Amino acid sequence: MACSDSCQCLGERGQRSILYSILKNDNQPNQHSQGRARLAVPQQQACSCGSKKKVVLRSPQTTCKAASVVLLKTLKFVKNVLCFRELPAEVQLQLVRNSWAQLLVLGIAQDLIDFETMETPELSMLQNILTSGQGRQETAHGHSGQGVSLTDVQGIKMFLNKCWGLDISTKEYAYLKGAILFDPDIAALRCQSYIQALQSEAHQALSEYVKVTHRRDSTRFTKLFIALSMLRSINANVVAGLFFKPVIGTVSMNELLLEMFYGK
Repeated sequence: MACSDSCQCLGERGQRSILYSILKNDNQPNQHSQGRARLAVPQQQACSCGSKKKVVLRSPQTTCKAASVVLLKTLKFVKNVLCFRELPAEVQLQLVRNSWAQLLVLGIAQDLIDFETMETPELSMLQNILTSGQGRQETAHGHSGQGVSLTDVQGIKMFLNKCWGLDISTKEYAYLKGAILFDPDIAALRCQSYIQALQSEAHQALSEYVKVTHRRDSTRFTKLFIALSMLRSINANVVAGLFFKPVIGTVSMNELLLEMFYGK
């Protein structure tokens, strides 16, 4: 399919693409939103020594299962966006590979999924020499791998707390997803100008929605945009290592995405 102005999802001045399609397919109320107190959540400060410390999930079976469910829901949401479906298959795949991790973390925030981590035990110098480092593959707690950086996990936690403190609505989450999905800065991306237009539309739609629903809070859009910047700084390898490596091991995340996205 060619990416041209004749694409039906552009509509009249593009007003019916993201604005209509995203909300149509993501208008289910958050199951947990009514049960959560609308209080600002204290922000965690990243530890300066956290880049050297490695952590793993304290309850990997429970958390990884929850993350997998969120990923399935996220991919279903993406496939139901009209303008996304109108894109060439290779462009769809580029967008999904580029945004899946950030969309997942956004979905984790929306579903109010919290998780705990613990440090991975460090082997002594003698143990390291005797085992040639192999002992790191299975810790005393039964976790495989070396974990992920504590600083990176703190970044994810800070983003989640930011979202929960803002009490983001279902529609706001939908517009944020659109802004993350349609990223024009992907290398060798086809239809780049069109993707840029879709992202700009998502930003504009979010701004207009906030002006109507939060008339007394002139800073809300700025706060949401700051949260969006925090989300964009989250590394996909960290998300994969934290939420999926305990389950899929050495399987490529790209392989898992292909299987889940195309339902093979």
